Amino acid sequence: MFGKAALILVVGFSMIFLIAGKNFGSLSSRAVENACNYYIETEAHNLAVSGANLAANQLFLDNSWTKGFDDIEVEDGSFNVEIQIVDALKNIKKIVSTGVFLGVSKKVEVIIQPSKFSKFAYMSENDPTNLYWSNKDTIWGPFHQQNDINAYRHPVFMGKATTNGKVKYYQSQALDEPYFNGGFEAGVDLKLPNDGVTNLENAASTGGKTFNNTISDTIYLTFASDSIRWKKGYNNPETVESATNMAPNGVIFGKKVTFRIKGIVKGQYTISSDQTIYLDDNIVYKTDPRTDPESTDLLGIVSKQNVLIAKNAANTNDINIDASIYAEGGGFGAGWDQFTIDNGKINLYGGIQNKTRVQIGVINGGNILGFSRNYKYDERLRSLYPPFYPGTGGFEIISWYE
Repeated sequence: MFGKAALILVVGFSMIFLIAGKNFGSLSSRAVENACNYYIETEAHNLAVSGANLAANQLFLDNSWTKGFDDIEVEDGSFNVEIQIVDALKNIKKIVSTGVFLGVSKKVEVIIQPSKFSKFAYMSENDPTNLYWSNKDTIWGPFHQQNDINAYRHPVFMGKATTNGKVKYYQSQALDEPYFNGGFEAGVDLKLPNDGVTNLENAASTGGKTFNNTISDTIYLTFASDSIRWKKGYNNPETVESATNMAPNGVIFGKKVTFRIKGIVKGQYTISSDQTIYLDDNIVYKTDPRTDPESTDLLGIVSKQNVLIAKNAANTNDINIDASIYAEGGGFGAGWDQFTIDNGKINLYGGIQNKTRVQIGVINGGNILGFSRNYKYDERLRSLYPPFYPGTGGFEIISWYE
């Protein structure tokens, strides 16, 4: 009996080891096979990524490039790149890069669009040397200063900050160094173009609304949700037009026109002029994106000169502005030199890009005369922009799918 039990035990263990050995051998084989497959797929993916990066670089050098790459061989693999036009009007393009390695293919799709100045919460080319960002200033969103960033007592930059100059301290680095919470980069050369407003004039003439004067004139423009009211001169009667019919592509341009604007904006528009634009009163969105993330209301205010808050009764106690503001040759600020009262706050929701900072107030004996700032960045402007808003001349990636 003992001999039979021993025999059964030996046979049982032999079967176990035979099965285990087979499984271990199969596992080893599958591990090698999986490693090979992973290597092949990784190489195919890397080829696709390389093709996408090369295409993105080519588009950076030449915005009009659409040729792509055809069967570019790299060692034992290859890649192909196709440039697709997603939106010809907005110049949105898709890079489709396919990498092939040992019969396995992988695809990378990248959507790019022109980079717009509206993405900046604040941008300036030439801020006065006596104006400082202070410990009372918190800047949300991307920031660029073409000359020096003047810092007093640790201003806070929540988005990435860039400069083509340096950080200049009021007293010392220890006392004044800014908090760059979103990162900091020096040596970035980015200027406002000379033709940003000209491009808007062209857009307005082919699908928008153009006020074309031979002599300088003033036009009062009031947004009223679905309609826009306008008149030449203060005492003349108003013309009322459907907003979408007045400017189907959203661009309203004035040649030799000083716009004075206010109202409630529904839809997406860019108001532009080769003269200064004045804000006569609040100009805000019909649907506030701060309370309704589905809001598509968007406004750009673009001037060849300045965008200024008008000196009037309406602006003696705060002004609310929902817009991205671009002043190509001047700046955004108050439209007067002498500040005699506390005008409250500039409640801006959007962004500012200007040639130079314009004064909004003064501190007199510890009292603020004029305006104080309450600026909030509209996060939608990272990827959205008002119609035909001036661009930086390059592209930016808005999606990368692998």
